[in-house]
Parts: sequence; C-alpha cells; structure tokens
Amino acid sequence: MTMSPLNQLVIGIKGAGEMASAVAWRLFSAHFHKICMMEKDHPLAVRREVSYCEAVIEGSKKVEDVEAVIVRGLKGIQDAWQNRKIAVIIDPEWKIVQKVHPNVMVDAILAKKNLGTTLAEARLVIGLGPGFCAGKDVHMVVETNRGHNLGRIITSGCAEPNTGIPGSIGGQSVKRVLRAPTTGLFRAHCSIGDLVKNGDPIGSVAKLEIRAEIDGILRGLIRSGTKVVAGLKLGDIDPRGEREFCYTISDKARAIAGSVLEAVLRIYNSN
Repeated sequence: MTMSPLNQLVIGIKGAGEMASAVAWRLFSAHFHKICMMEKDHPLAVRREVSYCEAVIEGSKKVEDVEAVIVRGLKGIQDAWQNRKIAVIIDPEWKIVQKVHPNVMVDAILAKKNLGTTLAEARLVIGLGPGFCAGKDVHMVVETNRGHNLGRIITSGCAEPNTGIPGSIGGQSVKRVLRAPTTGLFRAHCSIGDLVKNGDPIGSVAKLEIRAEIDGILRGLIRSGTKVVAGLKLGDIDPRGEREFCYTISDKARAIAGSVLEAVLRIYNSN
C-alpha cells in the first residue's frame, strides 16, 4: 500500500468536546493540518473554553492559539485546511466520512459505548475509553480512566469499564461535578472562571437550584439555555482555584491526546 506523507493525512474526529479538542490540538500542533471534527448542532460540552464545539455556536473557537471554524460541506472543509484551521462540521451521523476519506478516524465522543464506529472507516480507527474493543470495532483503544494506565494504547482488548465516579482533582471527586437534578432547561447563574463557595447557587433546571458543594473555580459549565436530562453533567468546579486552568488543556486530556498522536505515528511512520 502506498503511504501518504504525514502532513497530508486526513484525520476525522467524532465529537468536538474537551477530549476530542485536545486530540485535534495535539495533532494540529504536530503539523497534521487536515483535521475534520464532526459534532451535533446542540453541543453539550462542559469545558467550553477548551472545546472546539463552541465553533458551532460562535463560528470559530481558539484553544491555546489553535483555531477551529465551523464549515459546511466538503468545500468548506478544504477551505479551512487551506487557511490552516481545523474544520468543524455539524454532522452527527458522520456522513462527511464518505467524502473526505480519512486516513485516521478517532471516535472521541466518550459516550461510554460505541455508537456505530467500525474498522472500515479508515486505515487506522482509534476509540477513546470504554465501549470499544481493539481488533473488533477499532484498531486501537486509548485508556481514558485516571490512574496508572491513563493514556495506555490497547491493541487487543478493551479499555477499563466506566466506573461512574469522577476522577479526583485536588482531593475532590464526586462533589466537584455538577449534575442536572431533573429534566428541563438549564439556566446559568455563574460563568466559567468564577470563584465559587460551598453553597453558592450555580444555576437551575426547571426552577430546581444547583449549588456548589465545594469551594473552587468554575472550570466548566454547560451553555445556559440548554435542554438537559436528569443526571447530565452540567459543570465542573476545580478546588485548586487556578483560573488559568479554565482556559488550558488538562493533564488528562494532554495524556490522551499524546497517545493518539503516538498511535498515528506507529502506523504511518513505521517505515
């Protein structure tokens, strides 16, 4: 098989939330400039300041000086690439895959299950986290669970199962994550980057208040006016209290993104 030059590889990324955006940022920074991210029309990202899905609403989004733009169709994708920008397209059914013919496909939706990704989508198909089995529905799986194996590339078998328990940051786990108490419309009372105290009202869903359970910086918050279901993650309080962390890629996301870059190089730089 004829190998494509590395900087000409076409990379498709399903999702444009926090982890997907870290992957896109890392690959783009390594001079893979033909990146297309597929997102739905109402993104649910919490860490919006580091998520390229914000381009769906704002038209464009920069994460650590790398910019993504919303596009329409194949021509829009090609124009974005020509302008050295990451392309984001509203395409929750991934129909554009048949037109861009990616060399690499990364499923970074983090749905905790496979929503339809197959080995046939690209020469290298990578799945992030639980729900994928290397050798069955993807070629490689990247471990996303915090701990000793975070970022491990799995070439046979599956990632660790979803624990349902948020990873510990600054000694806090469950209490740092804000969740919808019921189904309805979310209204925010705070903004990303705000310093909050235990007991402060952060927002509401169907008139039910959501209050902080710890002190810290509001590192992430879903967009106000979003329709949510009970239990959905709405926000993230960082007890370390560093406002800069709201606007930069996390340690976990960098580790996962680095492993995706390694996986690509394992296949396409093997000669």
